[in-house]
Amino acid sequence: MRRGRKARHESPPPATAVGPGVLGGRFKPLTDAEIQNVHRTVLDVLEKIGMADPIPILEEHALARGCKLNEHGRLCFPRALVEDVIANAGQAIKWCGQDKQYDLDLSGTRVHTYGGGEAVNALDVGADKYRPSTIQDVYDFARLVDRMDNIHAFSRLVVATELEDLRVCDINTAYASVAGTQKHTALTFSYAEHIDPTLEMLYMVAGGEKQFKERPFCHGGGCPIISPLRYGVHNSEVCIEATKFGSPVWIVTAPQAGATAPAALAGALVQVTAEALAALLMVDLVHPGYPVIMGPWPFVSDLRTGSFSGGGGEEAVLSAAAAQVINHYGLVSSVGAGMTDSKLPDNQAGYEKGITVALAALAGCNNVSESAGMVGSLMGCSYESIVADNDMLANVLRTVRGIEVTEETLSYDIIDEVVHGEGHFLRQPQTLDLMRSEYAYPEVADRGTHKEWEENGSPTMRQRAAERATEILSSHYPEYINPDVDRKIREKFPIVLSEEDMRPGNGRW
Repeated sequence: MRRGRKARHESPPPATAVGPGVLGGRFKPLTDAEIQNVHRTVLDVLEKIGMADPIPILEEHALARGCKLNEHGRLCFPRALVEDVIANAGQAIKWCGQDKQYDLDLSGTRVHTYGGGEAVNALDVGADKYRPSTIQDVYDFARLVDRMDNIHAFSRLVVATELEDLRVCDINTAYASVAGTQKHTALTFSYAEHIDPTLEMLYMVAGGEKQFKERPFCHGGGCPIISPLRYGVHNSEVCIEATKFGSPVWIVTAPQAGATAPAALAGALVQVTAEALAALLMVDLVHPGYPVIMGPWPFVSDLRTGSFSGGGGEEAVLSAAAAQVINHYGLVSSVGAGMTDSKLPDNQAGYEKGITVALAALAGCNNVSESAGMVGSLMGCSYESIVADNDMLANVLRTVRGIEVTEETLSYDIIDEVVHGEGHFLRQPQTLDLMRSEYAYPEVADRGTHKEWEENGSPTMRQRAAERATEILSSHYPEYINPDVDRKIREKFPIVLSEEDMRPGNGRW
């Protein structure tokens, strides 16, 4: 038997070239010694500088575990306590979808990409001006993400700016999200007291409280830190209350280098890691061992203006380093990548997103957020970008997967056979076998000839993405909530989305 043939038949290749959970971690921007130096300084910050404004329940539990309030009233965490919490924190984390096909394993260095960003503006198909985003956009973006294979989970991409009542806004955002996609959904809340009514609604969607708790397809959390090194009251309370979901609490800390964090990238990494650990400590001390998704999202300033710059090389390498540090701790990581400063889905957006997402993914980040749709330094979200970025994510995930080197894939016997035979590999069984499992293909990117492109009207990438987005949004109105349950939800909760706008033929697309 020829070398490698037997292995191919016994171990069939994967069905597709990319998918959720490919193993990252090959890119390491920090050496082991540099990680240890960062960690040592992080422990110094938490023990000697401490955190301001801990909420009462945290202060109570922290003092009982040996923490102290220093002369400035800042809560300081002993080094041994920090290291114990890291070692014992919940690490086996799984996200459930409404449908099991969307379940995600977040352990190790498995890489996943999803949205998020909470922009306050939407960029319509073909538009060159932004408009304030609405609850309808939350639903429409969820429907679009529902059809994007390389966006593995959903988090509201935009804010329903027209809903001034924040309780109504939080409930409606959750409703619009789970009505639009069966993928696991991250939820944010303005106040902790908004969680109970939202959970009551989600229990109805799931068919009961028991059913939801068996498969919680949403999780909650927020940004509990105000940089530098201060707890924010309302988001801290939200993170504690979000343990009611029975799903991991996600925390995000986002100091901006040169503004609310040191301009030195290493210093910004120290601060963002210390703040992320402070958020973990907050949840863990109140609910020991509860799973937390660690989100150190170091942002970067353009030091010429002080404005946020999400697409530069500094952002890319700093986010990758943050993911590497969290992976070193053995915890589940999340960073923001794909935060282009371009105002349109153009060449600048493409290269900024590609570089930042690729580095975070190659570093092994478990949840690369902001990875699709965001434009204008997180101030806007573009429908066309969702579709174009889905192609970009396939390419990134393919690089993360790398090259499998085995006796079979080294292909010695096949090379020998072709050299002494037809002189090409087009009709080789291996070529057909690997067509889908080894290669990723774009959905809207153009790989045709220039003649074909001209004959089709010379469309740009944005135009092709616009056509695909419009096609999906005009037809994909999923019924993920049972109609009888939906009526009961509308009777009990102040749902703003009209039933007509959630059906085909409404004339919006």
